[in-house]
Amino acid sequence: MAAIKILVGSVYGGSVEVAEKAQELAQQRGHQVELSEDPDLGFIQGDASLLVVTSTTGSGDLPDGLQAFSQQLESQPVSLAGRSYAVIALGDASYGDSFCAAGKNLDAQLADLGAEPLLPMLTIDALEYFEPVEGAGEWIESWLSKLP
Repeated sequence: MAAIKILVGSVYGGSVEVAEKAQELAQQRGHQVELSEDPDLGFIQGDASLLVVTSTTGSGDLPDGLQAFSQQLESQPVSLAGRSYAVIALGDASYGDSFCAAGKNLDAQLADLGAEPLLPMLTIDALEYFEPVEGAGEWIESWLSKLP
């Protein structure tokens, strides 16, 4: 079974609910899962697969809990070659170009450090799903089927 680290960035709690659902489903399948709402570089050490679940705030910014992590990746780049990852981004399409920008930026940052995406990023639009967790179930199942 896989080791999984879930990194969560949330403003109003929707990302936490989605992350906890992913954690629950992964644990039901026997995976070892750790979740952090305030991760740092130490949290991602090792060879665990990474799952990022984040909302977007402001003008496309990461929530505070992930902002410091992203800044650490930028100032102290680490090789993530051979690591798998996936991103779930929550946003509101009415914000145009900044829709899910936080997730898109972190997705690009992880790829630039050599991590390999297991699936294309899932974007969950608040205009479509009042409860973000409703838009994630099928994608989470697909992600779980691709874990080593």
